[in-house]
Amino acid sequence: MPQLGPHVDGATVQRFCRRAEELGYASLWAQEHLFYPTGNTSGYAGRQDTSVHPAYKSILGPTELLAFAAATTERLMIGSSVLVAGYHRPVELAQRVSTLDVLSGGRMVLGLSAGWSHEEHAQMDVDPTTRGSRMNELIEALRACWGPDPIEHHGEHFDIPEAAMGPKPLQPHLPLLSGLRSRAGLRRTARYFDIWNPTRGTADELRAHLADMAEQRPEGMAPLRLFLRCYTQRPTAPVGAGGSGLDGALADLATAVEAGAEQLIVDTSFADEMDSTQAWEDVPDMLAPLLTATGVDSPQPATTGANR
Repeated sequence: MPQLGPHVDGATVQRFCRRAEELGYASLWAQEHLFYPTGNTSGYAGRQDTSVHPAYKSILGPTELLAFAAATTERLMIGSSVLVAGYHRPVELAQRVSTLDVLSGGRMVLGLSAGWSHEEHAQMDVDPTTRGSRMNELIEALRACWGPDPIEHHGEHFDIPEAAMGPKPLQPHLPLLSGLRSRAGLRRTARYFDIWNPTRGTADELRAHLADMAEQRPEGMAPLRLFLRCYTQRPTAPVGAGGSGLDGALADLATAVEAGAEQLIVDTSFADEMDSTQAWEDVPDMLAPLLTATGVDSPQPATTGANR
């Protein structure tokens, strides 16, 4: 969705979401960052380079944006791709996500990842070296909060006394989406998540990772679903360098289909041309050839079980 940049406003988001639903897209997505430290020292997205795309100088809050999108649409799945686990505590996040699921009529997907910014973790008084174990426990505590009352959780990072907590999500099992890609992250994805959301890879590579994770799945868990993510211009590309645009997205769509993905999430946030409200409002129509390529010819329900 329109989220990054100083030119994004409520009317733009509203028109974008309504046009996306009218054309027959499946879902709307938001991400999470807190601020733009001018003296950033963290490796951007796990890389050695510490430069961060300037679009991050202004970013709408993700849960607030998803609530606005839920109120603006009727069918589209709404989701985070992704929230940073270390910026949240389980009771707070469980309530926010349950609220989004209730108000949207059961359309919410919670995407989580470990994050990379030490500066942002510091703002939340979190040691970033603990982010892996915190994420594991956060998920366990979230599931406890969404389970039958009375709820309770006691762990290394979080302590929740016996309590009643509502509302519960409308979905009996609210889907968790993983933005993890490291070796440890893939193990975590296999253990805890319902959907894997990588940003790159050939169809063969993606299928191989899914097969490896399938062997690590706890007994009784449903097979991992795949939502591939692509960029019309990657956030790591220099500003002004240009990107792959619609042609690149069409190629990524072919990869997604070959790999067995249910959805392709297309991110235009970092493209050089995204410099005005009108540019954002044009995106659903600009990407419409992707819908044609998948055979979408009318709006379809976008609940979590109907996105193929």
